[in-house]
Amino acid sequence: MHTVIGLMSGTSLDGVDLAACDFWEESRGYQFSIRQAETIPYSPEWKSRLSNLFSATALEFARTHTEYGRYLGELVRIFASRHQLKPAVVASHGHTIFHQPQQHFTTQIGEGAALSAECDFPVVCDFRTGDVAHGGQGAPLVPIGDALLFGEYDFCLNLGGFSNISFEKNGQRVAFDICPVNIVLNELAQQLGFSFDENGNGAKKGELDPVLFSKLNALPFYRQEPPKSLGREWVETIFMPVLTASSAPIRTQLRTATEHMAFQIAAVLNDSQSEGKKMLVTGGGAFNAFLIDCIRKQTATTVIIPDEVIVNYKEALIFAFLGFLRMHGKENCLASVTGATKNVCSGAVYLP
Repeated sequence: MHTVIGLMSGTSLDGVDLAACDFWEESRGYQFSIRQAETIPYSPEWKSRLSNLFSATALEFARTHTEYGRYLGELVRIFASRHQLKPAVVASHGHTIFHQPQQHFTTQIGEGAALSAECDFPVVCDFRTGDVAHGGQGAPLVPIGDALLFGEYDFCLNLGGFSNISFEKNGQRVAFDICPVNIVLNELAQQLGFSFDENGNGAKKGELDPVLFSKLNALPFYRQEPPKSLGREWVETIFMPVLTASSAPIRTQLRTATEHMAFQIAAVLNDSQSEGKKMLVTGGGAFNAFLIDCIRKQTATTVIIPDEVIVNYKEALIFAFLGFLRMHGKENCLASVTGATKNVCSGAVYLP
């Protein structure tokens, strides 16, 4: 059995997820347990630095890259000490600042050497660049964990900053981003004075704007064939301008955006002959009751919300698993998912 601490920071900037996970192999495949897990919310300073770093100077970027690595290392050191953990490795997703695989680059900050020095454990990070270097999208990376740890489900849907899905098709794993979720809903909710749209209550009180709904569904990304992935840049330059150009009240925009997201998710399921199949739903959006209800109304797929630990920490768990695979020299990025020229064993390793 191997203990790995997984770190995850998503585009919604809620905080850093830490999950101490045990992995082992049995005749039926890989098994896991989550020993401890918690989320450390970002301070206002860190939230501001991370959200504005894409437009910072090169000097500020380099400094933040290292300081954020030390910050993550400090979180790991405190977490491990509190729970008396001695992980074989720490697997860090980092925080995505740039993601432009069509231009052959992606950047997740959190300098690995600084992280390892601060926590005094081996670290694996920078998981995406190896796949991008081989022509892949560098995303999504979670599907190999879906296949090997959650294979009893026909679909695995994550509702985070973006929605992404993975499933088996023609004997191989496929996965892709579907649409933005919390990165948009949180911003609209904040315009109403809330940090997020709890349970989808704000959207539920709004009205559907058919014109805005049609414009969102007409965005070219939705007609692209996988592999495909989304990033903050797409939201800011393509998606949000559609909302900004609308004269509809914010609650109406919130309702329409939520219905749009459910429509796009259901369309993927319905295109995959999903009747009678099971879908595991995780990520913060799984707690958005209105969004989940909208999805259920549009598909025959059985939507399953697991226990709260899996909902909140599945991505941290799977990045821990990616680190486990990396340290054992096994492939952890699937070309069938990302469009790379081959499967790769990705991740940079730093020793304390």
